[in-house]
Amino acid sequence: MTTPTLRDRLKPVELLIVSALLGLFTGLVVLMSSRDLILSSISFGAVFIVCLVSMAMFVLAIKPNKQELLDIEEQDHSPEKSAH
Repeated sequence: MTTPTLRDRLKPVELLIVSALLGLFTGLVVLMSSRDLILSSISFGAVFIVCLVSMAMFVLAIKPNKQELLDIEEQDHSPEKSAH
């Protein structure tokens, strides 16, 4: 069994960073327009969560390519799984 690549391991971190940046942008826009820190914090949190969930759903909707299908098949028939 092969170990996941660095790109595969950092994929969740990329989703978190992009969501945080979008939330930060929204929070700063709300802060500059309303000058209300609480409203800005709420906007940051709401946009962060919505973006994170949306991007995670998009990632789940992508069909795996042939290499990924072979990897999934290989993991399903590994001897470790049958021992449990």
